[in-house]
Amino acid sequence: MSDAVVVPKVDKLMRLFLLGSALLIVPIALNYGLAPAKTLPMFLTMPELGTDQTHIYRGVMCLYLGVGLFWAVSAFRPEWQRVAMITVIGFAWSIAAGRLISLVVDGRPSLLLLIYLGIEIFAGLLGLAVLAAADRKLKR
Repeated sequence: MSDAVVVPKVDKLMRLFLLGSALLIVPIALNYGLAPAKTLPMFLTMPELGTDQTHIYRGVMCLYLGVGLFWAVSAFRPEWQRVAMITVIGFAWSIAAGRLISLVVDGRPSLLLLIYLGIEIFAGLLGLAVLAAADRKLKR
């Protein structure tokens, strides 16, 4: 019996989903952190940002860019694709959960943030569907 690790075949649907997720997150990340004091008040109702807030938004930007890079690289690494898919789903639904909590506790946010909530819920559902399709393909 061989101890070789079995690497799943490249799943084109997962590759497409991961690349799409990576591309989608880049402009959101840059909007949050490239020049937050200028860009965020253009889209969101918020006061002038101080150094601490800018610091947080730039950290969030790099977090988003980091996971986006992981998803993009994973699209071309079949052995990483499943884990990357799970992180997309977890990422999207974790942020959506925070937004839902905020809706209940804080009230209605700006329209852009409601659009993000819809995208995050949809991305998680779509990710689950893509993962399930890949699993069915492996079982054949």
